[in-house]
Amino acid sequence: MLLDAEKRIILPLKSISYKDRKVRRGEIYELPQPQVSPVTASREELVEMFSHSDADIVRTMATRMNVGGQYAEEICLRAGIDKKTPASQLTDVTPLLASLQEVFKPLSTELKPHIVLKNGKEEDVLPIELTQYGKNEKRSFGTFNEALDEYFSKKEDAKKQEKIEETKKEKPGLLEYRLQKQVATLQKFREDEKKLIIKGELIYAHYQTCDGILNTIKAAREKGYSWDDISSTLKNSDVAEAKAIRSIVPAKGIITVTLDGQDVELDIRLTLPQNSQVYYDRAKKLASKIKGAQVAIGKTKELSEKEQVPEVRKKTYKAHKPKWYEQFRWFYSSDGFLVIGGKDAQDNEDIVSKYLEKRDIFFHTQVSGSPAVVVKTEGKEVPDTTLEEAAQFAVSYSGVWKSGQASGDCYWVNPEQVSKTAESGEYVAKGAFVIRGKRNFFKDVRPSVALGIESLKETEKLIGGPLSAVRKRAVYVIEVEQGEFNQNDIAKKIYRMMSEKYGDRKMIQVIAPVDKIAGFLPSGGSRVKE
Repeated sequence: MLLDAEKRIILPLKSISYKDRKVRRGEIYELPQPQVSPVTASREELVEMFSHSDADIVRTMATRMNVGGQYAEEICLRAGIDKKTPASQLTDVTPLLASLQEVFKPLSTELKPHIVLKNGKEEDVLPIELTQYGKNEKRSFGTFNEALDEYFSKKEDAKKQEKIEETKKEKPGLLEYRLQKQVATLQKFREDEKKLIIKGELIYAHYQTCDGILNTIKAAREKGYSWDDISSTLKNSDVAEAKAIRSIVPAKGIITVTLDGQDVELDIRLTLPQNSQVYYDRAKKLASKIKGAQVAIGKTKELSEKEQVPEVRKKTYKAHKPKWYEQFRWFYSSDGFLVIGGKDAQDNEDIVSKYLEKRDIFFHTQVSGSPAVVVKTEGKEVPDTTLEEAAQFAVSYSGVWKSGQASGDCYWVNPEQVSKTAESGEYVAKGAFVIRGKRNFFKDVRPSVALGIESLKETEKLIGGPLSAVRKRAVYVIEVEQGEFNQNDIAKKIYRMMSEKYGDRKMIQVIAPVDKIAGFLPSGGSRVKE
């Protein structure tokens, strides 16, 4: 992380919050709380540590002394204490203190590096002897480095041999296919790297224009102008800088400008050099991928020279038979529960009147255009993970996405709380409902949608929904976030990405055509998340 002279965090590599401190921009950086040293621990420190722990003895030592599970168990074993004893019930720390000193004494005297064997196979590598391996055969080494090198180099050699054996078992023709894919991937890396460098250079080539845009918008935001006010002013402006702006994503503070016919993104939170550096950094990452791809191509060529390529048979694909719930928005949760949601007012009516059972759970948001979402429980207890995924599903397909909000609130109720009967003198519109009684809220839910291809026994199937749910069922997953492109454009991009990934456009045409992909996308602007 980057700190100023007062140790205030300017920019961390990764923002994170702990229970006692925060590593985030603007916070004063604090070192983590020091832990009890296993080498110099005193009786008083051990008493204090165990008396304030809610865990057992072995877990307390492993986590609060940084010794890890293996050495924590060794200390308990030598002390003759049951490792599962609650730490707060320990009345005498004397045996543990003596055990600690005995175990770690070789660190200040002389190490005994060795590899532990079990049934002739290497089981572990250690710098000191442990009682738990007392009956095992051992091979000693002069230094711990030598022991480590011997132990891990053999494991790496074994892994390489496994890969060689797997390659030998591959069907003829697969290496030729792999080589074609690797060459195509290398070409794409090179093209993308070139595009990124050009965009980084364009920012400097149009320094005054870009700097003027960033400064103008920053100044407007500091004066309290809303994003809508800024967008409206820029739209009606005759200033050259304003005409260069193509779109603005308020939720992310991203401004897309057109420079020499190229669309370039600027982050209002960064300076102009930092914006340019973003593209250069991404180009550097691609450069390292290019090197890796070149090495992979070389290895594949060596293997493919020994391979005879047989005649490739054309594979036919068959679309799966749609289920009843596929007329709606749907997904299967990480825990295996079916969740359905309406695409429009009529769907909402049908879901509540025809498919909402007494044992189900009903989700909704207070934003207009929200789908009626139902978790089909089948009478089973629903875990929190499924409830959280259903909440994200409801928020993602509501007006929250279209309006560009960073998050939204959602609630769930029991089916008996959902009604079409309005109060006297009131009217309930089509697709809307009256909710009576207590609502169980999920606050600040971040909208996010993912798509993937699930492999079934006889065919493949396009699926969508929350990222965590799709990842559980699909090998290849594409996440979508709020952005500036319409449904059709994003659907086409995802179609191309899937075709490139699988290298089989025919298969994607059958199981994931553009219109089917678009059906999984929320209304409003989107982009593929990198």
